[in-house]
Amino acid sequence: MVNEERLTKTFMDLVKIDSVSKDEAAVCGYLQNILSDLGAQITIDGAGEKVGGNCGNLIAWFSGNRKGEPLMLNAHMDTVEPGRGIKPIFAGGVFTSDGSTILGADDKSAVAIILETLRVVQENDLPCGPIDVVLTVCEEIGLLGARHLDFSKVRAKYGYALDATDTEGIVVRAPSANRIEFTVHGRDAHAGAAPEKGINAIAIAGKAIAGLTLGRLDIETTCNIGVVKGGLAHNIVPSTVTISGEARSHDEEKLAAVTERMVAAFEAARDAFTVPGDPDPPRLDVNVQRDFTRTHIADDHPVVVLAQRAAKELGRTMKSKITGGGADANIFFEEGIVTGVLGTGMRDMHTVRENVRLADMVRCSELLLEILRLHAGG
Repeated sequence: MVNEERLTKTFMDLVKIDSVSKDEAAVCGYLQNILSDLGAQITIDGAGEKVGGNCGNLIAWFSGNRKGEPLMLNAHMDTVEPGRGIKPIFAGGVFTSDGSTILGADDKSAVAIILETLRVVQENDLPCGPIDVVLTVCEEIGLLGARHLDFSKVRAKYGYALDATDTEGIVVRAPSANRIEFTVHGRDAHAGAAPEKGINAIAIAGKAIAGLTLGRLDIETTCNIGVVKGGLAHNIVPSTVTISGEARSHDEEKLAAVTERMVAAFEAARDAFTVPGDPDPPRLDVNVQRDFTRTHIADDHPVVVLAQRAAKELGRTMKSKITGGGADANIFFEEGIVTGVLGTGMRDMHTVRENVRLADMVRCSELLLEILRLHAGG
């Protein structure tokens, strides 16, 4: 029943609309028109103003044709850079960009799949209970849209986010993450004439980073330093440097321990450059923020059971999966909305090699249709 030609056109139309984070207004307007034509009651919340963007989250209510608890379907409208002027190419059943930009399958493949699923339900009068479609902004820059979502507009207590690769997997476990920013304050000086008068902030940071174990620490835990910014010129002893990093773990105690070790490494490096009696010793500012909190969905929860039943009805498998990444689902989980993450087939996300197969998008839409049928008691 999935109309492949229509799905193809919808996806290609979507990715041609620029919608990098904080600039989703154009694609939101496009989606609002389509969802209104499908009979949805639509709300645009105030998240855009809160995050400094030009558009809020789009929440669309569908009443369905069967009574029951609402089910949420989620995707995000924003993309990463380079994501402007995308020229999609469809050849051999695969969507790609022209190689100069991302494709935008993350997450517009999901948006197109949701639209196609709703169209198929409507034109075939298929069994369908109430649905809350939640399309967020600024997911790619810290889940900001979900973080500022007006949850009073979401009726559902469980549902699915379409924001992964595997079309035969449901993500049931994702980690907690702490974002950590260190600002090291040294003392500037002329690097050639009087270097002994300076305290090199980059050297302090380098010593701290050298004392860290980065990457995968164990099966549940990772640690990373991702951004280093500092210095003014090659002949100036740098007085300030800012370092941004993160720690993630499925275990809260491990996350706390890794975070503490990162902070301790920078404190030790600062102390190593401190001279007793110096009236202007090096300083360190540390800012630790919770980026998102872990999800852990039991195998017998309805959101998992429903997806597995739907896959079985289609002659497929649906494996419970663990991820090291975060998604809007993490924020929904914190708000009491249990959200499994399903795959659309998108691959090589956040690169100019990003691609997605039409066949995988069709499979995802078929799975959603079966989920909706079973959820409605059909």
